[in-house]
Amino acid sequence: MHRRVAMPLAVLLLGTLATPAFAQCGSASWYALTSKTASGERMNPAAMTAAHRSLPFGTKLRVVNKRNGRSVVVRINDRGPFVRGRILDLSKAAASRLGFIKAGHTKVCIEAR
Repeated sequence: MHRRVAMPLAVLLLGTLATPAFAQCGSASWYALTSKTASGERMNPAAMTAAHRSLPFGTKLRVVNKRNGRSVVVRINDRGPFVRGRILDLSKAAASRLGFIKAGHTKVCIEAR
């Protein structure tokens, strides 16, 4: 009996294992707690970090605010967001650079770097 095994972030390409680019669009929010993150480090609201549900810790993402075109590079260091429909929780510093502090959330596109 054969079982299919899914490899969501990896593909076999010409005999080598390659990781394709990751891209996703959706809603993002920001948070400024100072508790420990899921990766074990302390949350720093002034750092360029973010929380994503499944990307590995340390992954760097380019985040583009679809409403104003601003972009920033962040590092995944936490899990979340835990609000339905959101794909990313950003640090306060990242949200400030993207220009959505007052709004609290915005539409973004993200891609792995």
